[in-house]
Amino acid sequence: MEEYAREPCPWRIVDDCGGAFTMGAIGGGIFQAVKGFRNSPSGMSHRLKGSMTAIKTRAPQLGGSFAVWGGLFSMIDCGLVKIREKEDPWNSITSGAMTGAILAARNGPVAMVGSAAMGGILLALIEGAGILLTRFASSQFPTGPQFAEEPAPRQYQ
Repeated sequence: MEEYAREPCPWRIVDDCGGAFTMGAIGGGIFQAVKGFRNSPSGMSHRLKGSMTAIKTRAPQLGGSFAVWGGLFSMIDCGLVKIREKEDPWNSITSGAMTGAILAARNGPVAMVGSAAMGGILLALIEGAGILLTRFASSQFPTGPQFAEEPAPRQYQ
Protein backbone atom coordinates (compact mmCIF):
# COMPACT_ATOMS: atom_id res chain seq x y z
CA MET A 1 0.00 0.00 0.00
CA GLU A 2 1.76 3.12 -1.20
CA GLU A 3 0.45 6.13 0.72
CA TYR A 4 2.45 8.79 -1.04
CA ALA A 5 5.32 9.02 -3.44
CA ARG A 6 8.64 9.52 -1.67
CA GLU A 7 12.21 9.66 -2.79
CA PRO A 8 14.10 6.35 -3.00
CA CYS A 9 15.89 5.47 0.20
CA PRO A 10 19.41 6.84 -0.22
CA TRP A 11 18.04 10.23 -1.23
CA ARG A 12 15.26 10.13 1.34
CA ILE A 13 17.84 10.16 4.14
CA VAL A 14 19.52 13.30 2.81
CA ASP A 15 16.14 14.92 2.11
CA ASP A 16 14.79 14.18 5.61
CA CYS A 17 18.03 15.31 7.23
CA GLY A 18 17.94 18.64 5.40
CA GLY A 19 14.24 19.13 6.06
CA ALA A 20 14.71 18.43 9.75
CA PHE A 21 17.64 20.87 9.94
CA THR A 22 15.57 23.57 8.26
CA MET A 23 12.59 22.96 10.52
CA GLY A 24 14.77 22.99 13.64
CA ALA A 25 16.69 26.10 12.60
CA ILE A 26 13.58 28.09 11.68
CA GLY A 27 11.53 26.95 14.67
CA GLY A 28 14.50 27.34 16.99
CA GLY A 29 15.23 30.77 15.51
CA ILE A 30 11.70 31.96 16.23
CA PHE A 31 11.77 30.53 19.75
CA GLN A 32 15.24 31.95 20.48
CA ALA A 33 14.24 35.37 19.08
CA VAL A 34 11.44 35.60 21.61
CA LYS A 35 13.59 34.21 24.42
CA GLY A 36 16.50 36.55 23.62
CA PHE A 37 14.16 39.52 23.41
CA ARG A 38 12.55 38.78 26.77
CA ASN A 39 15.82 38.07 28.61
CA SER A 40 17.66 41.20 27.41
CA PRO A 41 17.93 44.46 29.34
CA SER A 42 15.23 47.05 28.71
CA GLY A 43 15.54 49.27 25.68
CA MET A 44 14.65 48.28 22.14
CA SER A 45 18.23 48.26 20.83
CA HIS A 46 19.39 45.98 23.68
CA ARG A 47 16.44 43.67 23.18
CA LEU A 48 16.93 43.42 19.40
CA LYS A 49 20.65 42.80 19.85
CA GLY A 50 19.93 40.13 22.49
CA SER A 51 17.38 38.53 20.22
CA MET A 52 19.83 38.35 17.29
CA THR A 53 22.60 37.01 19.53
CA ALA A 54 20.32 34.26 20.82
CA ILE A 55 19.30 33.33 17.27
CA LYS A 56 22.92 33.19 16.05
CA THR A 57 24.01 31.16 19.05
CA ARG A 58 21.24 28.59 19.46
CA ALA A 59 19.28 28.21 16.19
CA PRO A 60 22.07 26.33 14.33
CA GLN A 61 22.53 24.01 17.31
CA LEU A 62 18.81 23.22 17.39
CA GLY A 63 18.82 22.71 13.64
CA GLY A 64 21.71 20.28 14.00
CA SER A 65 19.92 18.34 16.71
CA PHE A 66 16.84 18.06 14.53
CA ALA A 67 19.02 16.99 11.59
CA VAL A 68 20.61 14.21 13.65
CA TRP A 69 17.17 12.98 14.73
CA GLY A 70 15.76 13.19 11.18
CA GLY A 71 18.77 11.50 9.59
CA LEU A 72 18.86 8.66 12.10
CA PHE A 73 15.10 8.17 11.87
CA SER A 74 15.27 8.04 8.09
CA MET A 75 18.20 5.59 8.06
CA ILE A 76 16.35 3.23 10.39
CA ASP A 77 13.15 3.62 8.36
CA CYS A 78 14.97 2.76 5.14
CA GLY A 79 16.61 -0.22 6.83
CA LEU A 80 13.22 -1.50 7.98
CA VAL A 81 11.75 -1.03 4.51
CA LYS A 82 14.61 -3.12 3.09
CA ILE A 83 14.33 -5.83 5.77
CA ARG A 84 10.53 -6.09 5.83
CA GLU A 85 10.10 -5.45 2.09
CA LYS A 86 7.06 -3.26 2.64
CA GLU A 87 6.37 0.32 3.55
CA ASP A 88 3.71 0.81 6.22
CA PRO A 89 3.09 2.83 9.41
CA TRP A 90 4.82 0.17 11.55
CA ASN A 91 8.15 1.12 9.99
CA SER A 92 7.74 4.74 11.12
CA ILE A 93 6.57 3.79 14.60
CA THR A 94 9.46 1.38 15.08
CA SER A 95 11.91 3.90 13.63
CA GLY A 96 10.73 6.55 16.08
CA ALA A 97 11.15 4.19 19.01
CA MET A 98 14.59 3.03 17.89
CA THR A 99 15.75 6.59 17.20
CA GLY A 100 14.66 7.69 20.66
CA ALA A 101 16.48 4.76 22.24
CA ILE A 102 19.70 5.30 20.28
CA LEU A 103 19.83 9.03 21.00
CA ALA A 104 19.31 8.37 24.74
CA ALA A 105 21.93 5.59 24.91
CA ARG A 106 24.47 7.74 26.75
CA ASN A 107 22.03 8.25 29.62
CA GLY A 108 21.59 4.55 30.36
CA PRO A 109 19.05 1.80 29.77
CA VAL A 110 16.23 3.42 31.76
CA ALA A 111 16.47 6.59 29.69
CA MET A 112 16.64 4.48 26.52
CA VAL A 113 13.40 2.70 27.37
CA GLY A 114 11.66 5.98 28.22
CA SER A 115 12.85 7.70 25.06
CA ALA A 116 11.95 4.66 22.96
CA ALA A 117 8.44 4.67 24.41
CA MET A 118 8.04 8.41 23.79
CA GLY A 119 9.39 8.12 20.23
CA GLY A 120 7.11 5.19 19.43
CA ILE A 121 4.05 6.84 20.96
CA LEU A 122 4.73 10.14 19.20
CA LEU A 123 5.14 8.46 15.81
CA ALA A 124 2.07 6.28 16.43
CA LEU A 125 0.04 9.43 17.10
CA ILE A 126 1.41 11.10 13.97
CA GLU A 127 0.76 8.03 11.80
CA GLY A 128 -2.71 7.55 13.31
CA ALA A 129 -3.60 11.19 12.68
CA GLY A 130 -2.38 10.85 9.09
CA ILE A 131 -4.49 7.74 8.53
CA LEU A 132 -7.58 9.38 10.06
CA LEU A 133 -7.06 12.52 8.01
CA THR A 134 -6.70 10.47 4.83
CA ARG A 135 -9.88 8.51 5.56
CA PHE A 136 -11.81 11.65 6.45
CA ALA A 137 -10.65 13.41 3.28
CA SER A 138 -11.48 10.40 1.10
CA SER A 139 -15.00 10.20 2.57
CA GLN A 140 -15.54 13.87 1.77
CA PHE A 141 -14.63 13.43 -1.87
CA PRO A 142 -16.22 10.31 -3.37
CA THR A 143 -14.25 8.64 -6.12
CA GLY A 144 -17.21 8.07 -8.44
CA PRO A 145 -18.05 10.23 -11.45
CA GLN A 146 -18.66 13.80 -10.37
CA PHE A 147 -21.10 14.77 -13.12
CA ALA A 148 -23.81 12.93 -15.01
CA GLU A 149 -22.55 11.66 -18.32
CA GLU A 150 -23.68 13.63 -21.31
CA PRO A 151 -25.49 11.69 -24.04
CA ALA A 152 -23.54 11.04 -27.20
CA PRO A 153 -24.11 13.73 -29.84
CA ARG A 154 -26.72 12.83 -32.43
CA GLN A 155 -25.49 12.23 -35.91
CA TYR A 156 -27.57 13.70 -38.71
CA GLN A 157 -27.61 12.29 -42.18
